[in-house]
Amino acid sequence: MTDTQLKAKNNITLKGSAEIVMEYLNYGINSILFQRGVYPPETFKTVENFGLSIFVSTDEKIISFVDTVLKQMKDWLLEEKVQKISMIITNISTKEALERWDFNVKYEAASGETADIQQLKDTKVARNGKIDASKVGSKELKVIQNEIRDVLRQICSTVSFLPLLDCLCAFDIHIYTNNDCEVPNDWNETAPCIIANSQELQLRTFSTSLHHMATVVSYKAD
Repeated sequence: MTDTQLKAKNNITLKGSAEIVMEYLNYGINSILFQRGVYPPETFKTVENFGLSIFVSTDEKIISFVDTVLKQMKDWLLEEKVQKISMIITNISTKEALERWDFNVKYEAASGETADIQQLKDTKVARNGKIDASKVGSKELKVIQNEIRDVLRQICSTVSFLPLLDCLCAFDIHIYTNNDCEVPNDWNETAPCIIANSQELQLRTFSTSLHHMATVVSYKAD
């Protein structure tokens, strides 16, 4: 754990909280790709984290893509400009969206109270127009890690009730942000992904006391 993630008495800094969210999304996305069979199992390896054996891709293109997206997401997360990250699984042949995994972000005060972006807009302490990075959370790292472990376990268990993906699939990642974000030149805006005749499942949530993450999967019903 780096010194940016921990401050006095094991409390989480704002930057450390964003790094934890980024780490959760990386493992969550990789777990979904493996559990849903989007890519062959032999293209994954296991790593140990959060007290779990987690499958992660060994494909360099996938690693690079996910890393690029999440690093940009982290910068926006520090500025409290991210509302939601969505992972979309589509049928390669028909381009139809079959599943959408939404990772919904709320921003919290150190007390643990959640608020949406607009509510926080006028109350955040800013320095030179940027969010105050000196903020420190009130939650211990071990508690946060245990909450993330429970969510990742639940992601792995979804394979038992989600419909079988019996076609070749691909995935994409969408980031929903405030309108004032500076978007990289090689990124494109896209319309929201709507799944026809869908059902929705709310998974467990976790909180760092600075960021609150709720995971929801929407899938095409039979």
